[in-house]
Amino acid sequence: MPTGLVAILVLTAVELETRALARALSLPPLPSLPFLAFGGGTFRIAPVGIGAGRLKERWPALLSASDCPLVVSAGVCGALDPRLHVGDLVVCDSVIDGGGARLSVTASASQRAAAQGANASTGAMVSSSQVVTTPEAKAALRAKTGGVAVDMESAAILETASRHGCASMILRGISDDARETLPEELMALMDNDGHIRVGRMLALARPRVFAAALRLKRASRQALGTVADSLARLAA
Repeated sequence: MPTGLVAILVLTAVELETRALARALSLPPLPSLPFLAFGGGTFRIAPVGIGAGRLKERWPALLSASDCPLVVSAGVCGALDPRLHVGDLVVCDSVIDGGGARLSVTASASQRAAAQGANASTGAMVSSSQVVTTPEAKAALRAKTGGVAVDMESAAILETASRHGCASMILRGISDDARETLPEELMALMDNDGHIRVGRMLALARPRVFAAALRLKRASRQALGTVADSLARLAA
């Protein structure tokens, strides 16, 4: 069971994001939880799986029934707006789910301002049920929704926060721009928790896939650094 008041609960998709953000914020692990999580003081961070598939089962362990933290959807995302570049921060004002419904973030204006920084973009995040891998698909999704970026978790995270009466926020860093193609083989390497599927690692022997993996690794590191800076400002 969770102990202590949780004032800010940061939820990422996968462990890689959680570990990177926790390391940047100097947060120790929380061994009392049955899954990877980090925290310090009233700040807690944990992964909820790609597409937030682990959110429902992990939510009760992350906070007590009396907690009502600011819930932050954090991590990497793909750009839909062609003006966005790798490493840019997106502080979204709303999320559009797979059915087209829009849900607004409910963090206070002062909280959003504290996290935003000088070069942050605003607008809507689009939560997709699958990875959007090609420039053509990104352009089509932008034309359909008007969204600035795409992820797979923010809609579920904001919906859960709203259902429990918690304020919400989206802080994401761009890991692939609107012009980049992500090879399908690369996306198939990870399971829903972000772990590498050993049986599919032969895909990395293909130069195109290996090069894309290196680019995405560097881009994700840059994007998560931007998000960590934003979280540090929020928690200050």
